[in-house]
Amino acid sequence: MIHTDPLLAPTRLLDFESPAIAALLEARGWKALPPDARIGAIYDFVRKEIAFGYNRADDIPASQVLVDGFGQCNTKGTLLMALLRGAGIRCRLHGFTIHKALQRGVVPELVYPVAPAEILHSWIEVETGDMWIDLEGFILDAPYLTALQRAFSDTDSLCGYGVGTECLSSPPVEWAGASTYIQKTGIARDLGTFETPDEFYNVHRQEFGQLRDWIYRHIVRQWMNVRVCRIRDGRLPLKSGTARLNHRHEGDAHAA
Repeated sequence: MIHTDPLLAPTRLLDFESPAIAALLEARGWKALPPDARIGAIYDFVRKEIAFGYNRADDIPASQVLVDGFGQCNTKGTLLMALLRGAGIRCRLHGFTIHKALQRGVVPELVYPVAPAEILHSWIEVETGDMWIDLEGFILDAPYLTALQRAFSDTDSLCGYGVGTECLSSPPVEWAGASTYIQKTGIARDLGTFETPDEFYNVHRQEFGQLRDWIYRHIVRQWMNVRVCRIRDGRLPLKSGTARLNHRHEGDAHAA
């Protein structure tokens, strides 16, 4: 099929014509829904049915994210974009970096000091009616977010454990036809909008260096995924009051 609108077109990463994604779109019947309900149903699928976790790289196709069954901001965003475009919804990517403090508690403390100061981040902008809205609240699955809400029930401000919000008890993550956020307060730099994730990663990449990249892919991310599973089960790493990180005071944080 020829796609003349660049905000509806497939790409190497947005491979919504692949058998697995095409079958999912057909099985869920999303294309038959009105546009607003279509966006909401796809958003809810990515938020609720694709767990929070760390894939081998940011620039993997949507079909691989679907197979993995988990992802983080960038990879879940690729899947969300592919499903939206496959269902006829125009969307684009907005790139950022986030302060590494947002990942503290997930990144092991042994590794944290050598992690990049800023980490590549993105959210998805979707066209609905005559406006564009931001979608970022899909990153964390509900059991993981609920575990953090229970652990930090005495505060509404958290920048750590994959969260950056001033309203932890009730963050704007549910689809209601408006923008959703869960890591917004951790943003460091705005990198602008891109038609596709392919274009974004051609311009911006997480620079680890060859050795650190190998260590991340094969050791650290597996360690992080184990920690995510433990957090989801309510077994947070040891924490102190200063684990309620604020990137403006990151140097004072001592989360385990």
